[in-house]
Formats: sequence, C-alpha cells, structure tokens
Amino acid sequence: MNEPLLTTERVYIGLGSNLADPAEQLRSALKAMAQLPDCELTGVSSFYVSDSLLPGQPRFTNAVAALDTALAPLTLLDALQAIELDQGRERHERWGPRTLDLDILLFGNRLIDEPRLKVPHYHMQARAFVLYPLAELAPGLTLADGRELDRLLDDCPFTGLERLPAEA
Repeated sequence: MNEPLLTTERVYIGLGSNLADPAEQLRSALKAMAQLPDCELTGVSSFYVSDSLLPGQPRFTNAVAALDTALAPLTLLDALQAIELDQGRERHERWGPRTLDLDILLFGNRLIDEPRLKVPHYHMQARAFVLYPLAELAPGLTLADGRELDRLLDDCPFTGLERLPAEA
C-alpha cells in the first residue's frame, strides 16, 4: 500500500483506445497509472463506446480516471506519454486510430497554457465521451475556468455513446 502523498492535486485523465482490444488497453493503462510515483489512482468511471471523430475508423472505448498526484503537470504528462508508448502508441495522424490516448483533462484548479499542455483540455466541452464519464467521478464540478460541468453536459447530448456494463 502506498504511503499518503503530502501535497497533492486531483487530476482527471481521459483514456481512449480503438485498436488492439481497446478495453484491455484501458485496463492496462489504469494499472500503469496506479504504479506512477507520487500518484494515487482514486477513481475510474465506467467504460463508454463511441464512434470515432473521423469516419471509417473503429469505435473508441473511453473512460476517465481520477488521480491524486504530487507531480508537476509536465512531469505527469511525460509519464502518461511513456505509458502510451509502452502500449504501442504511434502518432501519425491527428485524431487517427490509436492503441491508447491519455489526456490530462483537469489538473486541480489550474489553468495551464503551455505549448505541450492546455488545461482544461481544449476540446472536452464538446465531447460526450469525456463529459459523461467525468460526471460519474465529479458530479457538480466547476472547472478552473469557471464553467460548470452540469452546463457543459446540458449542451452536449448523450447521443452516440454506449455505456458498457461493469465487469464482474
């Protein structure tokens, strides 16, 4: 069991995959995230299936994880990208098929505008496959930029999403 972290921030991470057994890719990523130093995995949403943003691609499996971390944002980003690489992620095509995509959606109450990292994640407000899993973990959340998750949900219908049943 991990010792409690001294100073941490709650981070929400979006997970997605549409190649090589997507649900297993997400489960493997969650195990790897739970092993990150100075991090504690505190929650995982249901898995959801949605159509790809581009036509002709396999459907995506998505989830959101809650992580308490003492890591700096770019250090965590590097660790998440290492997990992606370990699971065969190749970056050829924007919004293309992928074995694993890990996105930092929210990092505590921070607004981050770095070349490599934008928080809150800049497309999350239009993506049901991010908002609905996030709402499972943080109902009533207000984002660091003042937007309310409930209002974002009102503007982003559940259409096109399929919530997968919990595994036994």
